[in-house]
Amino acid sequence: MEQQMHRTAFTTRDPAEGLAVLDKVFAVREVRRSPCGDFRMALSSAGTGPLRHEHLRLGGSSAAGSTDGTGVVRVGHVRNGVLTATSRGDRFARRGPFLFPGRPFSSRWEDLDLVTVSLDRSAVEAHARRLLADERFRLEFTGDRPISSAMARYWTATVGHLGRDLLPHEELMRAPLIRAEAVRCLTTALLQTFPSSFLERSRADADGSSAGASGVRRAVAFIEVHLEEDIGLAEIATAARMSPRGLQTAFRRELGTTPMGRLRDARLDAVHRALLAADPGTGVTVETVMARWGFVHRGRFAAAYRERHGQNPGTTLRA
Repeated sequence: MEQQMHRTAFTTRDPAEGLAVLDKVFAVREVRRSPCGDFRMALSSAGTGPLRHEHLRLGGSSAAGSTDGTGVVRVGHVRNGVLTATSRGDRFARRGPFLFPGRPFSSRWEDLDLVTVSLDRSAVEAHARRLLADERFRLEFTGDRPISSAMARYWTATVGHLGRDLLPHEELMRAPLIRAEAVRCLTTALLQTFPSSFLERSRADADGSSAGASGVRRAVAFIEVHLEEDIGLAEIATAARMSPRGLQTAFRRELGTTPMGRLRDARLDAVHRALLAADPGTGVTVETVMARWGFVHRGRFAAAYRERHGQNPGTTLRA
């Protein structure tokens, strides 16, 4: 089923109205506010399919409440103010990217400026199963902080790209490949960033993997046939009859690239052919062609195109 964009924007100074929205969006209930101070709330949200990007600002008096975190995987980043949470007796000071508990917990906040990304837990587990090629795999997160500072930066950059370069732009998000890739990229980043049974299993699979040239040939053929479709590493590995990690190892050994690198190059070639065949007089632009093939950032696309085809995409269009 095709994913559509969903956007909301909400502001209020009415505590009852604001708390009702907190309950609906974040499942925050039983809120206890300080009797001193006013109430200010602003919430904006954008998303597609199982993915939501939320920006919440809560000002005025301090408050505390209970949250049911089941059913959703939510990662937050406190930009300003205070947010603390208590779950099973543990207390966390929330700074930098963090994973909200996947169970009911209590929290307290004051003058809060918070960015969150949420994904349906079932969709995250389904993506993990595809990557591992194991339909019986059960996903369990075992920690709430990134596994390293490098992965924390990777997650922050991924969320920043999503919120800044993708979701605000209606024309880009109308492209099915871009919407699908945004969800897949964010979900993969989540699985790679936070401690979980997925990372433990991935390491075990990598230690015991063996790959052959025949699997690489099957993967390359699959990419060429399904170039216009919403495919990623999991689908390519399934077609190759290999694990994703094993296929990546084989691609590096056999071709000096990765499956997703090969997919990108094949789509760059498709853009090249489309630009050569296009008539600029009919209104065709580089932006419309690149978006059709899933490319978002004009500067990065142009650099990759020049590296592969030796000229700017605009030059190809005018040829």
